[in-house]
Amino acid sequence: MTTHQPIGPVDATKVPRYAGLGTFARLPQIDRVPDYDIAIVGVPFDGGTSFRPGARFGPAAVREASRLLRPGYHPELDVEPVYEVQVVDAGDIACTPYDITRAVREIEEQALPLISEDKKLISIGGDHTIALPMLRALNTVHGPVALLHFDAHLDTWDTYFDQPITHGTIFRRAFEEGLLVEDKSMHVGIRGPVYDRNDFLRDHEFGFQIIRCSDLDVIGVPAAIEKVKERLGDTPVYVSIDIDVLDPSYAPGTGTPEMGGLHSRELLALLRGLDGINIVGADVVEVAPAYDHADITTVAAATLVFDLLALMVNRGKAPATAARELQTASWTAS
Repeated sequence: MTTHQPIGPVDATKVPRYAGLGTFARLPQIDRVPDYDIAIVGVPFDGGTSFRPGARFGPAAVREASRLLRPGYHPELDVEPVYEVQVVDAGDIACTPYDITRAVREIEEQALPLISEDKKLISIGGDHTIALPMLRALNTVHGPVALLHFDAHLDTWDTYFDQPITHGTIFRRAFEEGLLVEDKSMHVGIRGPVYDRNDFLRDHEFGFQIIRCSDLDVIGVPAAIEKVKERLGDTPVYVSIDIDVLDPSYAPGTGTPEMGGLHSRELLALLRGLDGINIVGADVVEVAPAYDHADITTVAAATLVFDLLALMVNRGKAPATAARELQTASWTAS
């Protein structure tokens, strides 16, 4: 952890949120601080997309939507993330839009210097292809990690049009490369039809468990949280959130929408219920702003990035009870 007093975001009582610095949540740029604990980086690459393109514009749009955030205090997690540790915006990773293999290599090479034992990274995509180079970079520092994957789709297919690396194949490659801790990884939010019933059998062989959206209808969010926490244990975790895990009514701005997805409040409850897991890296991907309406999707993505940040900061602290006790007191008084 950095020893200097953290430099927080631009003060919204002095500079309106719609003005000033255009970084994530108007946090300082990485070159404006002597050291940092958590970096947020954009990865504007969508060359692995199989349906609607446009996620290359996701990082800029999510940063713009993040102006809406009030990042000082997170009541549900009882944490002041941007004042307890130094958080920075590391800008965008520059990679070729024309060659997937080369782009993946460039993303890994530029992500690696941002990561260390005591420095964490949250990336904003871009399509889901970016998760593979991020996992490769993370493994260089931490070794194999568990994967907690929020998505409508498995993303463990073998190839697409003979291409081994696309946004739908990355977690199969990650398993084959030994990047994941065996029998610790999990998909949450899966739904819709697949190409072949054997897709699920193969996915199981790769060591994944699945909580489908239809499972949540039966067991509910609290039971799902317990299943995830039991499986992950204290293993270092990479959290990957494809915005299409949300129902299209809550996230229309994405490349491969699937009906019947999570509601915004369900996803936030699932994520916040994981307070205490050992998150060493994370991403929010597949935001394609050209298909968005009234910034619904980008606001959702910005909120998820902030929640991931809060979870990282809260690791190892006491349970978030103070804010809830205060809320309960106010309800009792009224």
